[in-house]
Amino acid sequence: MTSPTPKFQAPSPPGMPPRTTAWVLASGKVGHEVHCLGIARELGLEPVLKQVAPRALFGALSPFGPIDPRDSARRPGGLLAPPFPDIAFAAGRVTVPYLRHLRRASGGRTFTVFLQDPRTGPGTADMIWVPEHDRLRGENVVVTLTSPHPLRPHVLEAARRNPDPRLAALPHLRVAMVLGGPSAHHRFEDKDVAALVRIAMDLAAAGCGVMVTPSRRTPASLTKALAEALADKPAFVWDGTGDNPYAAMIALADAIVVTGDSVNMMGEALVAGVPVQVYEPSGGHPKIAGFVEKLVRAGHVRRWAGGLERWDNPPLDATSLIAEEITRRYNALRASPKG
Repeated sequence: MTSPTPKFQAPSPPGMPPRTTAWVLASGKVGHEVHCLGIARELGLEPVLKQVAPRALFGALSPFGPIDPRDSARRPGGLLAPPFPDIAFAAGRVTVPYLRHLRRASGGRTFTVFLQDPRTGPGTADMIWVPEHDRLRGENVVVTLTSPHPLRPHVLEAARRNPDPRLAALPHLRVAMVLGGPSAHHRFEDKDVAALVRIAMDLAAAGCGVMVTPSRRTPASLTKALAEALADKPAFVWDGTGDNPYAAMIALADAIVVTGDSVNMMGEALVAGVPVQVYEPSGGHPKIAGFVEKLVRAGHVRRWAGGLERWDNPPLDATSLIAEEITRRYNALRASPKG
């Protein structure tokens, strides 16, 4: 989801040593940052965010080329100048050379984690995570069906104990509609806007409390159409003002309808432990379509087929699994003679 990343820490680090320091090498894309921060905070860390912004030539050479020399660890005041962190997370093409540089400059003391396929092989980092639909495999590659994210169970539980007043009065069944938008592969055509408005109106007509949260990519025309259609209904449509109640909507939902243009959004919806139905907008990409199909076959989601469906859908959450594997490998490295 492309909403602002909530700032919180897990209540207890799962085995990480006290005072462990961390960096996140950020590519400038919110989705990449969400992956890294979700994992770091699950480990009980509050990392320093390092924005990677190489000059055009060095950015174009990523992920295979060198870093921008002005960011070198050997340059006082450079982006990667010491003291080096104990652990560094990165995601996104432009961060690959920077993570490799940091690993070398620290003499291997910084444990490096790359999230998603770096395109430069498994030797890029000490540990790599990829979603199941990516092909990269190796001894240091961890594979899960869904992606890591910062929507942790304790945060959702806190939102249930102290519900957002904008949502608390809505009737049950409460249904969250989580909206993406046009991308390189998906389109939100007029027929998609009409279909999503019809879904919202049908839910409201059935007595559901409808909670709608758009993302940065959601067309303004879709948000406006939903707000107008639900104006006199038991519903809340976030209009971009005030805090985004995205996490609160996931926490309070009895069911979720999510657009099928974002692997991250679908994965975040599945942490709630409620039925999740996917509306697939026009266009598509084989990887995302395959991801949806795997979720359907495993019983984690169902495609929207004209009505709300109810079934037992336990939470699906890769974040804790990835964090546990990082902890195991990090502690093993520290316990080794060269660690």
